[in-house]
Amino acid sequence: MEVFIFFFSGITLFCALTGIKIDREYQRGVIFRLGRYNSIKGPGLYWMIPAIDQKIRVDIRTKTVDIPPQEAVTADSVTIKVNAVLYYRILDPNKAINKVEKYRDAVYQTAMTTLRNVVGQNILDDVLQNRDKINYKVQEIVDEITAPWGVEIERVEIKDVEIPVAMQRAMAKEAEAVREKRARLIKAAAEQEASIKLSEASKKIMENPAALELRRLQMLTEIGAENNTTTLVMIPSDIISLAKQWTEALEQGKTAHNSVQNDKVTNLDDLRKV
Repeated sequence: MEVFIFFFSGITLFCALTGIKIDREYQRGVIFRLGRYNSIKGPGLYWMIPAIDQKIRVDIRTKTVDIPPQEAVTADSVTIKVNAVLYYRILDPNKAINKVEKYRDAVYQTAMTTLRNVVGQNILDDVLQNRDKINYKVQEIVDEITAPWGVEIERVEIKDVEIPVAMQRAMAKEAEAVREKRARLIKAAAEQEASIKLSEASKKIMENPAALELRRLQMLTEIGAENNTTTLVMIPSDIISLAKQWTEALEQGKTAHNSVQNDKVTNLDDLRKV
């Protein structure tokens, strides 16, 4: 009798010790009792019935899925390769174990196909410039698919976009043409503004010829400071003033001559009428 009690006590103690389980803070234990889902245990110390309860340990930390380069055709018929990285975590260990087989592979395949589909719905410029929009679209679609599995998609990031060499050359030519156009427009605007300023300056100089002499002296000072050997032909401002007076006199004479000619024509018409 004592042997039986000792043996029974030993079995009881062994079962009690083997039923003790410990899970870390980032781990959860999905418990199956006689093949049926029973509960989720952890973290910390807990006890399960040996030989009756079975446990599957689930890591609930954020995981990454590296999506290798996927060949896709954009909406404007350009073949490119896109790779990305996806971040996800398990919210419900029960669904992750019981609703899908190998949830990691399922998330990987879903993200890969969704990335190709979303890239194919956008033109190349949007893929290169609006990556955030594509990232959010992929995340939204994959998260909707994986939600019944107890998996949450935290973030999707496109890492690199490989463009064919011929398309790279075409894009470089296009960018060069745009920059050249911009440079020509800026140069034309500068020349237009400079011509307006020169016209205003010429009017001021015609009103006051002494300003030209002052500008000439300033130019000589600048040339002398640079130690240049430049030959200048100097035109005194008095000559400019005299030329202005001659021009005005010629214009007045021409006006008077035209007036006399008009008077002669008028008199001749009057005589013909008589």
